[in-house]
Amino acid sequence: MTVFHATLAVMNGKIQRNVRIKEEAGLITEVTPDTPVEGHPLNGLVLPGFANAHSHAFHRALRGRTHGDRGTFWTWRELMYKVAGRLDPDSYFALATAVYGEMALAGITAVGEFHYLHHGPDGTPYADPNAMGNALIAAAREAGIRITLLDTVYLTSSVDGKPLEGVQRRFGDGDYDGWHRRFDRLRDDDGVRIGAALHSVRAAPVDGMSAFAQRTDGLPVHVHLSEQPAENEACQAVHGCSPTELLDGAGFWRPMTTAVHATHLSDTDITTLGGGFVCLCPTTERDLADGIGPGRALAGAGARLTLGSDSHAVIDMFEEARGTELDERLATRQRGHFSASELLTAATADGQASLGWADAGEIAVGRRADLVAVALDSVRTAGTDPGGILFAATAADVTDVIVDGRPVVTGGRHRTIDVPAALHNAITEVLS
Repeated sequence: MTVFHATLAVMNGKIQRNVRIKEEAGLITEVTPDTPVEGHPLNGLVLPGFANAHSHAFHRALRGRTHGDRGTFWTWRELMYKVAGRLDPDSYFALATAVYGEMALAGITAVGEFHYLHHGPDGTPYADPNAMGNALIAAAREAGIRITLLDTVYLTSSVDGKPLEGVQRRFGDGDYDGWHRRFDRLRDDDGVRIGAALHSVRAAPVDGMSAFAQRTDGLPVHVHLSEQPAENEACQAVHGCSPTELLDGAGFWRPMTTAVHATHLSDTDITTLGGGFVCLCPTTERDLADGIGPGRALAGAGARLTLGSDSHAVIDMFEEARGTELDERLATRQRGHFSASELLTAATADGQASLGWADAGEIAVGRRADLVAVALDSVRTAGTDPGGILFAATAADVTDVIVDGRPVVTGGRHRTIDVPAALHNAITEVLS
C-alpha cells in the first residue's frame, strides 16, 4: 500500500487540489481532494497515465536520419527496411527497452506495439516462432510499462496480392492459418495483453479476412487504414471499393477494432468507423507528408479517438494531443475543434481502452494506479493555467511516473535505465 499526495490532479475532467491517492496491489483504492500533505509527494499537475496506442519500436532508429534529399518517401523507406533487416531478438530487445524507457520518461504507461518483424531476415522462423514478439514483451517489462502486443498479419506486398520479397519476407507467415498457429502460442500475462492486427489492405488478402475477424473477436485489433491516397486508389482498382468498405464487408469493424491513421476517408467511410476506435498519429503523419485526417468528423460520427507516436519522429503525447487540434485548425482555418478534456481522454482513457486496459486512464477508485506528474515551473509551463497544460508542456516536463503503483520515473530520470545511453548504444549497434 502506498499513499501519494498530488498538489494538483485531474479528476473527472476537473483539477482538484491536495489530492490523497491511495493504491493497493496496483489499483487506486482512495482519492480524496483537499487533504493535508501526507505520503509520497507528486508536485505540479498529476494526470492519468498516457497510452501510446500505435508504435513501431524499431522506427525509433530512423529519427533525424531520413531527411537527405529534403526527406523523400524513399529516403525514409530505404532506411526503414535497412533497420528491419538487421534486427534479431537480442538487438530488438535492447532497442525496444531503450524506446520503451523513453516512453516511460514521456509519461506513457502502456504501449500498443504493432508488431510484424516475426522471423529471421530471410523469412526463416526462429526456434521460438515468437522470439521477436517475446523480446518486445520482455523489453516493456524491463522499462516498467505495460504492453499490448498487436501481432500482425502481413502476407502480401500489394493490394493485388504480389508476394513478399527482400526483407518483407521476415514479416510473413505464408497464410492466415500460418499466422494463427504462431499467434495462438502467445498469452496474456501480468502487464501484457495479446492483440492482433492486419497490417493494411495491401498486406492482408481478402480471402481469410472474415475468419481473422471471427478468430480475434473481443481482442484489441488494429489496422493501418487509408494512410495514403494510393492505397485507396489501388483498393478501388482491384476491389471496387474503399479499404474501409472492403474491411466492412469482411465483418472487420467491431467494438475493439482500431483504425490507425484513417487519413483519406469518404463520408461513408467516416460513418462506418463511427462505432469504434480511430488512432491518429499527427507527428508521423506530418513527417511522412501523409495528410491531415478528419479527426473532428470522426469524433462527431461517434468514433473514440486515440493517439500514437507511430514512427517515433518524437515520443511526446502532449505533441500528439495538441497536434490533433492544431492540424484541424490548419485544415479548416478555424479554431476550437476539441476541448482539452477531449484531447486528454484520447491520450489516456480511450487509448488505454483500445489496448485492452479498460481499467486504466483515470484517477479514480478501482482504476490502475497510473500517475504522471508534470512540472508547472519549467520554461514551457511557468505561468500557464494548469487547465491548458496540453497546449504548453512537452515530454521533457514529466517529472514522475507511477505505473500500476510502482515508481518508474522519479525527478525526470528513469529509475533503472540510462535511457539516452541505451538509445545511443542500441541504435549504433543496429546501424553500424
